[in-house]
Amino acid sequence: MSLSIHEMTMFTTPVPAPTSRIDWRGGLPTLTGKIVQLRELRASDAKDLLAALGTAEVTKLISPPPPTVEGFEKFIAWTIRQREAGKAIAYGVTLRGSDTVIGLFQVRSVSNRFDIAEWGFAVGSDYWGTGIFMDGAQLVLDFSFDVLGVRRMEAKAAVKNGRGNGALQKLGAVQEAVLRRSFLRNGVYMDQGYWAILATGWREIRAVRTARVIH
Repeated sequence: MSLSIHEMTMFTTPVPAPTSRIDWRGGLPTLTGKIVQLRELRASDAKDLLAALGTAEVTKLISPPPPTVEGFEKFIAWTIRQREAGKAIAYGVTLRGSDTVIGLFQVRSVSNRFDIAEWGFAVGSDYWGTGIFMDGAQLVLDFSFDVLGVRRMEAKAAVKNGRGNGALQKLGAVQEAVLRRSFLRNGVYMDQGYWAILATGWREIRAVRTARVIH
């Protein structure tokens, strides 16, 4: 997908916001895409998460994940408590037809009403360039804007993380700033790109994508 929010000026009528009555605090619904299925994490996923996300290639330019299976078990329990409190959600990424977790999406509220949120993501390096991230990211954005009620989704990515910044741009995010020396990794402070996607812009992008599929 190559459309940006700035290319959406052809629309003159706002796209209506869908409404949902899903009680996500009581448990996350499974989300199914063309390639992936997203589901809530379970304690038994800890070993697979460590295998997928614990490699040096994956963690080079992101905040380091837990270094042990036990650490991931504690992380998973924490994500469930955060969801029950209405503060954040975490989705494990699996391939359709498989139950093995190969990646992770997180969304956390940065406002009292969950109308402004920040998201993060990581996928095992064996699956880079396969379309898995884009398929899962579209599901997470749909859920965040349509169910959680997010109106502005923010993200930060190290400037040197070309893959992460490129993925955000491809989704239609706008880079609003560069946060200088804001991310410490391996003793080095790095600049980060500061990105945002608005609910209105995402729904317009989604409408264009749907129209292209129909035609």
